Amino acid sequence: MPPPADIVKVAIEWPGAFPKLMEIDQKKPLSAIIKEVCEGWNLPEPETRALQNADSTNFYITEKNRNNIKNGSILRLTTSAAQMAQMLHERSQSSSMDVKLEALKDLANSSRDITFAQEFINLDGISLLTQMVESGTERYQKLQKIMKPCFGDLLSFTLTAFVELMDHGIVSWDTFSVAFIKKIASFVCKSAMDTAVLQRSLAILESMVLNSQDLYQKVAQEITIGQLIPHLQGTDQDIQTYTIAVINALFLKAPEDKRQFDEDNVNILDCPLTEMAHILAQKQLRSIILSNVIRSNKPINDEMAHQLYVLQVLTFNLLEDRMMTKMDPQDQAQRDIIFELRRIAFDVECESNNSGSIEKRKSMYTRDYKKLGFINHVNPAVDFTQIPPGMLALDNMLYFARHHQDAYIRIVLENSSREDKHECPFGRSSIELTKMLCEILKVGELPSENCHDFHPMFFTHDRSFEEFFCICIQLLNKTWKEMRATSEDFNKVMQVVKEQITRALTIKPNSLDQFKSRLQNLSYTEILKLRQSERMNQEDFQSRPILELREKIQPEIMELIKQQRLNRLCEGTCFRKISSRRRQDKFWYCRLSPNHKVLHYGDLEESPQGEVPHDSLQDKLPVADIKAVVTGKDCPHMKEKGALKQNKELLELAFSVLYESDEYLNFIAPDKHEYCVWTDGLNALLGKEMTSEFTRSDMDTLLNMEMKLRLLDLENIQIPDVPPPIPKEPSNYDFVYDCN
Repeated sequence: MPPPADIVKVAIEWPGAFPKLMEIDQKKPLSAIIKEVCEGWNLPEPETRALQNADSTNFYITEKNRNNIKNGSILRLTTSAAQMAQMLHERSQSSSMDVKLEALKDLANSSRDITFAQEFINLDGISLLTQMVESGTERYQKLQKIMKPCFGDLLSFTLTAFVELMDHGIVSWDTFSVAFIKKIASFVCKSAMDTAVLQRSLAILESMVLNSQDLYQKVAQEITIGQLIPHLQGTDQDIQTYTIAVINALFLKAPEDKRQFDEDNVNILDCPLTEMAHILAQKQLRSIILSNVIRSNKPINDEMAHQLYVLQVLTFNLLEDRMMTKMDPQDQAQRDIIFELRRIAFDVECESNNSGSIEKRKSMYTRDYKKLGFINHVNPAVDFTQIPPGMLALDNMLYFARHHQDAYIRIVLENSSREDKHECPFGRSSIELTKMLCEILKVGELPSENCHDFHPMFFTHDRSFEEFFCICIQLLNKTWKEMRATSEDFNKVMQVVKEQITRALTIKPNSLDQFKSRLQNLSYTEILKLRQSERMNQEDFQSRPILELREKIQPEIMELIKQQRLNRLCEGTCFRKISSRRRQDKFWYCRLSPNHKVLHYGDLEESPQGEVPHDSLQDKLPVADIKAVVTGKDCPHMKEKGALKQNKELLELAFSVLYESDEYLNFIAPDKHEYCVWTDGLNALLGKEMTSEFTRSDMDTLLNMEMKLRLLDLENIQIPDVPPPIPKEPSNYDFVYDCN
């Protein structure tokens, strides 16, 4: 007979004694179990004792998490969290440097446990640590010359404990003084600082900025670009990553009115980080990141790739203001830009008011504006009232005309000499191309939490977006000629150009020249070959008998997809808990029981390597109790997290299960595929239709494969039930040709 579900068999350790094997009754109070253990070893004062996991975490066992104890677990009898917090609180204020150092080391390790953290915070422990950083640093610095390793460790453990305690979200970030912020900033600004101290300081500054608008202002005034650049020039990739993370956080939180400054009259190196616009595009910072990070000998890890991606997104988002600004047809300064385009193209000066009649001048302007490819030949300013791309398109055209003048003149004159129906309209093309490039680069969207998709080539030029446009507008003109397009083919040409650009970007060119070379190989003829090759794998049959056969097969395929989704739910998935701190890695696992009647779930200490067994997941949710599945903005955990509310991708990965008593089980899928698998599977359990894009994709793939198999001419051909055997190895390999 199996043991009762409430009985857990564990081993319990105590220093200097043999471990005890005992059965824990989960129905009994934890205090009674601890008392029983203490009596077995004749230990006094059981109320000052506690149990903790005897693993790398050393987390305390509480009434809340006791259900996570598994059969075969090893526990340790130890000092209670309250006693330990009191002891470390006192020892960390000791006059003995050795005692203080050891206490802070233990504090840094213990603070990862929320049970201990709560007790230490209740003793006003956060204030103690901030006071030690604010007032104690000077005294320690005097000892630095004779006790340099000790000083670095002391400060490192203090800051580590602070980071771990704040990570639990118990204390608000708005409670810290300017003196503390200045002290943390001073650690970042010093050139010779202990690596661990520098890492923790950068992490604290990033968290301050991301979690408090008030602290953003204070932090941004304390740090300049020049003080951060040395950390990027070092060889420690972790320090480089934290440094870029701080820049990204400050840039992300910068209000609109602080995103502009006069770059001609201000030294970027002395500029405070409240003035964030255009800084990221400046040569000093960009070239340092390019040479010391992107082109360094070390491979770029995932965290650095994510920060570079965020940097890229925020840089391009500077274009959003111009992209969403309509041109004012009455604004003379804006109209002068159009006059400048005309002047460069046709080498004419603006005629004086007395040169010729008004009608003659209007006729001449209209003719030239038509050659420039504007839709409105009389008043081209009207073409730029569409948003997006707004004034950004005009900015790109002017940049192309001034910095690539020969190519600009060639394109305009070449098209103006063609027949009307075969000319590639430069103005219209530039406007539509700018809009397309903004869509490809997702200008105006906030960075995703999990994306690592940065492009090295955009870090190689101070005006990378404009140069990107210049390459693509020449590609558009070339593709137009290859397609022998007419004005009716404009949209077709734009589709081909978009395909050429996106295919070229997939290889992640290291420079704009590599991107240009890749585009040279992706001619219109090559695109047709690629399309034909892809079309052969997804041939579409439209005859009536074929369509009827597809309809007949479709329910079978849908049932197959349903079974696959439910099987995946039975295997389970590890989900990440999202918190205010980006680097917090906490996980939980959820899986469906084999009989499809219960969802098992529970917290994990780390990301699992394989499936997590059912018996280790203590929480259960009967499928019969599920009322509905909600997604996106309707999820309660998306409504609660205001800071993440704007993150489009996070919303797209969020779903919740509503069960009895109006309670929710909240999920954030690791990626789009897992999101579709789980929402499909849960809908299938509830007897609802599976509507995800992955279901449609799987349906098309499986249906096409099944159709091709059924339409094969297999008469008198016997299909084996098992695959053919693998042939034996040859007796010798003399037939192998040696290429050397």
